[in-house]
Amino acid sequence: MNQSHRRLFLPLLSVLLLTASAVVADSSSTLTRQGAIGGERRLVSPGGVFQLGLFPVANGTKWFLGIWFTVSPPAVVWVANRDRPLDALSSGMVTLSGGGDLVLLYTARDNVTVWSSNSSAAAPAAVAQLHDNGNLMLTSEAGAVVWQSFEHPTNTFISEMRTGRDLRTGAVWSLSSWRDADDPSAGDFRYDMDTSGSPELHIWREGRKTYRTGPWNGVRFSGIPEMTTFEDMFEFRFTDTADEVSYGYRDRVGSPPSRVVLNESGVMQRMVWDRATGAWNTFWSGPRDQCDSYGLCGAFGVCNVVDAIVCSCVHGFQQRSPAEWRMRDASGGCARRTPLRCGDDSDGFYALRGVKLPETHGSSVDAGASLEECGRRCLSNCNCTAYAASDIRGGGAGTGCIQWFVDLMDTRFVDGGQDLFVRLALSDLENTKTKKFPAVIATVITGFALLALLIGFLIWRKRDRPWWLRHCLQGGNARRPGSCSEEAVDRE
Repeated sequence: MNQSHRRLFLPLLSVLLLTASAVVADSSSTLTRQGAIGGERRLVSPGGVFQLGLFPVANGTKWFLGIWFTVSPPAVVWVANRDRPLDALSSGMVTLSGGGDLVLLYTARDNVTVWSSNSSAAAPAAVAQLHDNGNLMLTSEAGAVVWQSFEHPTNTFISEMRTGRDLRTGAVWSLSSWRDADDPSAGDFRYDMDTSGSPELHIWREGRKTYRTGPWNGVRFSGIPEMTTFEDMFEFRFTDTADEVSYGYRDRVGSPPSRVVLNESGVMQRMVWDRATGAWNTFWSGPRDQCDSYGLCGAFGVCNVVDAIVCSCVHGFQQRSPAEWRMRDASGGCARRTPLRCGDDSDGFYALRGVKLPETHGSSVDAGASLEECGRRCLSNCNCTAYAASDIRGGGAGTGCIQWFVDLMDTRFVDGGQDLFVRLALSDLENTKTKKFPAVIATVITGFALLALLIGFLIWRKRDRPWWLRHCLQGGNARRPGSCSEEAVDRE
């Protein structure tokens, strides 16, 4: 937000907050079957952190039921009727139906139901409550949770939410972008957890993958090393059990409000509220550069954003189509120079240092294996193409084992990345050593040559001096009085 926008935004925010405090002074955090909210009435969480009510977009021509941060009304974190807007503030009413569902009614059209929680619980909801973590929960008279907004995210997840999958019920907690800044209907982009290999988060656009975080490595996602730089503000939570695979975070005590948003352009943004300036600061966004574009360098290609030509082949591989690569299209990837022979003494591994691990489709994970055992297993399996540590906690090379059995896709260099061990024929590994040895020899020879030149120069300088100057330096020159003065020596 630039300075001029901030000057406009802060007064507007003050007006909105004053209006909100006036409107909700007698509001509650709960809604029962006997109550209803509509117009400018809202639910307010007990600590005043979040509000639920109707909000406008498109110059007030469309109205939606949503939840937002009280300090920042434009920061909407959940929307109910994404695809069925109301046309006026006065035309909507929120209530609990006789069946215990939370419903949004279109009062201008005979109370037709615009949106419903559609709970499938056996016991109907008796109370709806907005909590200070932003979760809208429906509970039965016995206190059982019947429905909650955290289980139905829109384009944002916040502290204590999660994205992932319930492996027992098949429920999916994923984000979908707004259509545009003035249209909260579902857009082109989706953000969800892929569990077909080692779990990782993907962004999709209309069925096409555009970005991946890399697998979780016990500390962070492999392709986002900078996550460790804001651990003082967030507690990251990753669950991988037989019942659930999910990722979420929790704001640490004393940290300001935060949110993670999938925007309408397909970019994930982690934003933190700056109380001093009254603005959201972006801590991280992804994709961050062209190397984060999924599959840019193709199979067995590796992307390096600091190189003028960002794509190259992993050592031991060559371009499948040099003509396409010359036209800066590396999506066809790379092929092996030397076929694998699949024997204990015929193949080895090349260490590709500091990378986001490749896509883990077609991989297997064994958290209990050592990295050394992982290498032995890969070498003994003719279909294994690479391996890496699955857990980097505790320092060192890491523990656990990921093995790939397909082409390596979407690998890139990142600062603080992991080591990937790629299977090659021994002849290609020997070529690596052969290339390094002449370079070392050349460096040594160059060093000796420079030393020899320096010694030769010093000897020449000494022999090239006049005989009287050499005598001066050795104690004096009786035949040429005054010739050993400092001025004479300096002239020479």
